[in-house]
Amino acid sequence: MTAQSRIPDPESPAFSWPTRVYWEDTDAGGVVYHAQYVAFMERARSEWLRAHGHGQASLRDAHGTVFAVRAMRIDFRAPARLDDALEIGVALRQCRRASAVFAQQVRRDGVLLVDAEVRVAALSADDFRPRALPDALYTQLKSLETSAE
Repeated sequence: MTAQSRIPDPESPAFSWPTRVYWEDTDAGGVVYHAQYVAFMERARSEWLRAHGHGQASLRDAHGTVFAVRAMRIDFRAPARLDDALEIGVALRQCRRASAVFAQQVRRDGVLLVDAEVRVAALSADDFRPRALPDALYTQLKSLETSAE
């Protein structure tokens, strides 16, 4: 598996992060515990940012900015299980001056298991108060918006 989708699919986002389901991700029945999907999606968003030149530490150090999840809508459609290979999709749907909305999906062999809309707020790394994104960062992120599902 690679960080990008193996086969381009117009129905899926351009960025996909692979992960495997381990014992620690599951309940006693070997089914992924619902909160673990949030962790999978957080990692994929972090890797999406890194792929665009902004690791979490560089956002903090170079731009004085951190992101925090403000709201999330999540739809559980089918379970993932122990040892499943998953692809966690990320697409930036909207970038505003101090927030962003991401569409995310969790797929197994192309089958949609979970989809979510995640709204993040830009915060000052010093005092965790809302702040506008620096102009250069805003311009770059705005250029990455996509309306594809």
